[in-house]
Amino acid sequence: MKSNVGGIDRILRIAAGLVLFALAITNVVGMWGYIVGGIVLATGVFSFCGAYTLFGLNTCPLKAAEDELAK
Repeated sequence: MKSNVGGIDRILRIAAGLVLFALAITNVVGMWGYIVGGIVLATGVFSFCGAYTLFGLNTCPLKAAEDELAK
């Protein structure tokens, strides 16, 4: 599993996941807040997004440079 989520993207994902969890805990949003928040938080923590792989995206600058050198 290669990292494909970069610095700012990773920070925003972790923050959004935590916000969704907080909203779900306080019953502002429904159960989907736990589910979506967990997915978003996990993609930020592990620096990997399956959707990015499907669409060929990469916001990780170090890995992008390595991929270019490998070509």
